[in-house]
Amino acid sequence: MSLVSVEESLELLLKGTVTCHTKESLEARLKTGRPLRVKAGFDPTAPDLHLGHGVLLRKMAQFQKLGHTVIFLIGDFTGMIGDPTGKKATRPPLSRAEIEANAETYKAQVFKVLDPDLTEIRFNSEWMDGLKGPDWIRLASKFTVAQMLERNDFQKRLQASEPISFHELLYPLVQAYDSVALQADVELGGNDQLFNLMRGRDLQEAMGQPPQVVLTVPLLLGLDGVEKMSKSLGNYIGFFESADDQFGKAMSLSDTLMWEWYLLLTDKLPAEIEALKAGHPMEAKKALAREIAGQFHGAEEAAAAEARWVKRFSERRTDEVPEVGVSPTEGEAPLSRLLVERGMAASRKEAERLMAQGAVSLDGVKMTDAQAKVALHPGDEKIVKAGKLKLERWVVK
Repeated sequence: MSLVSVEESLELLLKGTVTCHTKESLEARLKTGRPLRVKAGFDPTAPDLHLGHGVLLRKMAQFQKLGHTVIFLIGDFTGMIGDPTGKKATRPPLSRAEIEANAETYKAQVFKVLDPDLTEIRFNSEWMDGLKGPDWIRLASKFTVAQMLERNDFQKRLQASEPISFHELLYPLVQAYDSVALQADVELGGNDQLFNLMRGRDLQEAMGQPPQVVLTVPLLLGLDGVEKMSKSLGNYIGFFESADDQFGKAMSLSDTLMWEWYLLLTDKLPAEIEALKAGHPMEAKKALAREIAGQFHGAEEAAAAEARWVKRFSERRTDEVPEVGVSPTEGEAPLSRLLVERGMAASRKEAERLMAQGAVSLDGVKMTDAQAKVALHPGDEKIVKAGKLKLERWVVK
């Protein structure tokens, strides 16, 4: 166990959390000096992890730093039900083949953050597959239908006359039984999971176990500072992205969002973060970007990525801009269309928005007319920038 005091442990573990049920229980368990069993469940519904998942993983890693054991629970059984959290309709269950493929990808990624020596990887099919009919009846008897329908997601669907499948009511029950099977001391999850996590406390107490401590963390805002981080929205930093991409994307954060990321994605305590605010925000942002890239690629590669970023963006060294070959246009073509074709914008709408915001430049000149057209002739070279991250030298072949 770590030599850190209980008070120091609590400060680190509660940093950046939304709820704790209860602090008194967590403090009492820490005082016993025994390693706690800390559970967090992940349904294998998508194969790629990003920093939004990293908030929860880092909280798990903080428990490990203090000498506790974390259980990375892959919900291969619950994945076949489909978590209704935040869903407006029943989610199609995954096939066993999809679950197994995604689970293997998850296992390859989590140790970018977690300590493998202090991590148990478990699958909830280990105990759920063995339950027989009478076992399910006994479990279901611990809750009422009214309790399950208290979920905000279900309430909204009922009010909208949208269907709720019966199997969805089983999801919180299964997640709760996971805590019983693992004898969890603590369960971690996103704040949108609070209903499910609290059912674990209820079921443990009903089955003669001390109720687990429930800690929730907020959903991480993505690079746009508006929506939660999501691969589908393109506002994410992925675990497997290059150091250059991770560093560059982190440098595009607003100053306000940067401090929230410091709180949720680093081990720095609030007092340390406040001290950083007294310095230059650009230096603080570089330090955050180094830490993020270093987590996945090591300190040396993170420093190299910073050096390349400084040359490319701070010093505006056009000779460092990546060169790409493009085809000539037949007359003039919409710049928004060319940006989409080059992958510098996800859609014409996004390209036109960036242009209207003054975030697109051609040879150093801002292109603020969303309907602007350009002609590309063989032999032309143009430096094109879109947003804060994407900079290319177009060489017309």
